[in-house]
Amino acid sequence: MSFIPQGANLINGNWVRSQDSFTSQPVSGAPQSFSMATEEQVHQACVAAEAAFVSFSQTSRQQRAELLNAIADEIETRGDAITEIGASETGLPAARLQGERGRTTGQLRLFAQHILNGDYLDRRHDEALPDRQPLPRPDLKMVQRPVGPVAVFGASNFPLAFSTAGGDTASALAAGCPVVVKGHEAHPGTCEIVADAIRAAIEATKMPAGVFSLVQGNARHVGQTLVEHPCIKAVGFTGSLRGGRALFDLCAQRPEPIPFFAEMGSINPVFMLPGALAQRAQAIGQGWAGSLTMGVGQFCTNPGIAVVLSGSDTNAFVKATQEALAGVTAQTMLTDGIANAYRQGCQRMRGVSGVTALLTSEGLERSGSPYLLETTVANWLENPELGHEVFGPLGMVVRAESPEEMLQIAEALEGQLTCTLQLEDSDIPAAQALLPTLERKAGRLLVNGFPTGVEVCNSMVHGGPYPASTNFGATSVGTMAIRRFVRPVCYQNFPDALLPADLSTN
Repeated sequence: MSFIPQGANLINGNWVRSQDSFTSQPVSGAPQSFSMATEEQVHQACVAAEAAFVSFSQTSRQQRAELLNAIADEIETRGDAITEIGASETGLPAARLQGERGRTTGQLRLFAQHILNGDYLDRRHDEALPDRQPLPRPDLKMVQRPVGPVAVFGASNFPLAFSTAGGDTASALAAGCPVVVKGHEAHPGTCEIVADAIRAAIEATKMPAGVFSLVQGNARHVGQTLVEHPCIKAVGFTGSLRGGRALFDLCAQRPEPIPFFAEMGSINPVFMLPGALAQRAQAIGQGWAGSLTMGVGQFCTNPGIAVVLSGSDTNAFVKATQEALAGVTAQTMLTDGIANAYRQGCQRMRGVSGVTALLTSEGLERSGSPYLLETTVANWLENPELGHEVFGPLGMVVRAESPEEMLQIAEALEGQLTCTLQLEDSDIPAAQALLPTLERKAGRLLVNGFPTGVEVCNSMVHGGPYPASTNFGATSVGTMAIRRFVRPVCYQNFPDALLPADLSTN
């Protein structure tokens, strides 16, 4: 059955409209009108979240696990309709959306399992020592407690897994924090149908209606009002550096500054070491091309640069990459704005002195095609703009003349989500020379793979030093993401009757 959006905002369990509206820009199908949330409606959503926090923060982990599983069930019930409207709005193929839906429900269920285990609570107990000299020690217990209502900003490139019911929402709800989602204007209908699934799950599990709200709009006041609202105690964001930095500054400038957990992308360098290229230059070139063009390069983990040592094996690698990229046709990008920004970025990089174009293309309107550029280490170091992300299938080969020059690239990198080493056993000494620097630059290090594709599991870190993210100690993927939305509280000399259930039952 097809889903016809109401075009309304979900606030405290009710679908609410406003006088102002914006229009969707789907790849296929007719554009639709959606209500633009007013400042008052954003206020109502935040106040409802604060009211819900009083009881939701006291729910048991079992109750919250039931909510998370119910949300996953409701999403699966709407599966075909979600795929239909998601494909219409974004142009993503049905198979991609079905896989992303599975990832979304999978991480909801993963967090349900994770909180039942209870390890994230980091419970500690130092027993009283009344006879200790020269001073007695009181009884001290510590546990992680939810921080309060959380604002979540949906991402353009993952309309399900990083959006309305994505990892930020799942981890916040798992922690016991109500959520107000700012839907992404690139897929407002997809946001609405998933919000309806969450609403149904809240009703089925008898949770407070204010545990979740969705506010929509393509105007600045929606997001600004949300992050500045005094009821909001943390923000999760996935998007551009420009947008993330603006919201980060708003959070810091509040009378009560709050943590802003943003993932803002990176160029994710791949260091192609000599032994690896000598053994498998063609395969590595084809693999890099495949990773660059996956999803039209619209992944924050897109491996934008390849750092290589000049030589015949590198020439073979570059040729294999060119041939693979030349066979990739133009594909639809997520929005007109993203497609335009990609084309402008390619032209800007190509125009830098000392950059050679190995493959160019002319994407039309909302489409994008591969670009391949080449430069030297010296030129890359002299032009900092070459280290900036271009969101799309752009690759740049950076030729080094020595291992020392490869290390110079590593040392000059800004914070990254990932850094990759392509190596063979003979490359271990070279890798050992690079590794101490790369560990300081990225949240995830890979060997003999490509960074596109982020596993949702206990060990994953999807974050890194600024500007990859605003908090290098956090991750937006994997069970450790829950740590963003809890804080340690110590209870001194408390009777069991007053302790949180997670401590009194320990």
